[in-house]
Amino acid sequence: ISEYESQEKEREFSLSIKWSRNLKRRFAKNLKEPFNENLILKAAYRPYSSLYLYNSNLFIDESGSNNAIFPPQKSNKTICFSNIGARTNYVVLAVKEIADLHFGSSVDTYQQLPFYYFDESGTRSDNITDWALEQFTTRYQTELTRTARALDKPAIFHYCYAVLHDPIYRDKYALNLKRDFPRIPFYSEFWRWVDWGAALLDLHLNYEQTAPFPFTRIDTPDDRARAAGVNPKVVLRADVNNGSIRIDSETTLCDIPAIAWTYQLGNRCAIEWILDQYKEKTPKDPTIRARFNTYRFADYKETVIELIARVTTVSIETMQIVNAMRELGRD
Repeated sequence: ISEYESQEKEREFSLSIKWSRNLKRRFAKNLKEPFNENLILKAAYRPYSSLYLYNSNLFIDESGSNNAIFPPQKSNKTICFSNIGARTNYVVLAVKEIADLHFGSSVDTYQQLPFYYFDESGTRSDNITDWALEQFTTRYQTELTRTARALDKPAIFHYCYAVLHDPIYRDKYALNLKRDFPRIPFYSEFWRWVDWGAALLDLHLNYEQTAPFPFTRIDTPDDRARAAGVNPKVVLRADVNNGSIRIDSETTLCDIPAIAWTYQLGNRCAIEWILDQYKEKTPKDPTIRARFNTYRFADYKETVIELIARVTTVSIETMQIVNAMRELGRD
């Protein structure tokens, strides 16, 4: 490719792909690689919404520490939280997949801290250091003598996850969390916080296996749509005041408890994240719009309703724990 042709390709490419540096350079150099099915994996795109990711070092502009956290065929658990300078409300959520840079909003970036990290050979190491274990053991020596439980690194991970959900901690250090890496205080009743963190971690990592909430479902046939041979009109709109969700022109979910809407992740509650992600949207790019715009909500309607039911349960149980934290004294 001549220098002129390379510049033209880069110019054309820049018209359709924004916020990229390395991709444009690789395109200008005409770099290629064969398709590898093993690079396809699930990624946490938004809270409680996963997408498939082609984890290629060529096609991902900045892969960051992806391969050190989630190398092929390795499992891990991580805590995602708002990065320094976040403009939206604070987000904390455990995931077991690579998380998108804008995991909890389209304008802020996110950190992802794993329980394990892996070297280039795939050898696993603890991300919680022996020094940290020593600090916790020393601080809670008195509590340890009263119980038969071992203070280990998983316990520290659970404790930290609980503290990051603590509403009093989040309120007190709101400004600090916007300008600095979170710092973890030593609370009394260590094992209570460990148990809360373990319960939250299980809820959030395994939300797809949580028991669905038994809300009331009302189905009223959309005769006009049926007569025209088209799918019901997609709505996916929450009515928080009435505790309901209008799914489409035929289906409404009712009797959702008020507490479920209080589980906030950034500027949306967990249920609203799902509603936003499953709406039908017209791609701006004409090629994608013409060749790949095949998503139709009707094909996934029952799956989405079941997901809403499960995340409603997760929301309720999460807020029950968070409210219990609020009632606990601090010293």
